Amino acid sequence: MVHTLRKYVRITDYINKGVGWLLFAMLAVMSILIFWQVFARFVAGNSLAFSEEASRFLMIWLVLLGAAYSIKEGSLIAIDILQSKLKGNAQKTVKLIMSIIACVFYVILIINGFEIAQSVSFQTAPTTGLSMFWPMLALPVGGILMFVNTTAVLVEDFIGKGEQ
Repeated sequence: MVHTLRKYVRITDYINKGVGWLLFAMLAVMSILIFWQVFARFVAGNSLAFSEEASRFLMIWLVLLGAAYSIKEGSLIAIDILQSKLKGNAQKTVKLIMSIIACVFYVILIINGFEIAQSVSFQTAPTTGLSMFWPMLALPVGGILMFVNTTAVLVEDFIGKGEQ
């Protein structure tokens, strides 16, 4: 059982490595698009039509994937005053309860995110012509990754980091 849980954590580490590189690439593309938009508007006097919309869609994906990535890295913002005041089993219990509540939210995000993505799939963005399904797909994908990473963090906390 412990071996299987450690394998799960290892798989999430590989997934997060890929997500980290994807975040890097998306941030680079978004930065280039925004820089070019500013340059084109103020220097050339004619801005690109698609860059603002594409940057907005990239930002949606960056926020949701970045939040999932941050959960595993332990760098997601949190109010942990109660957890930091407790020790031992009480601290683990509070962390477990908070993680369960978060996972319930992620399941709601996944279910409703898929429904939203499907309900707007017939709409297209005005300048890029992209189906609105793709930007909205960030909701369930981010929710899935958040759920996976939260459970991996819980596994690490309860069975120990150990040899991976």
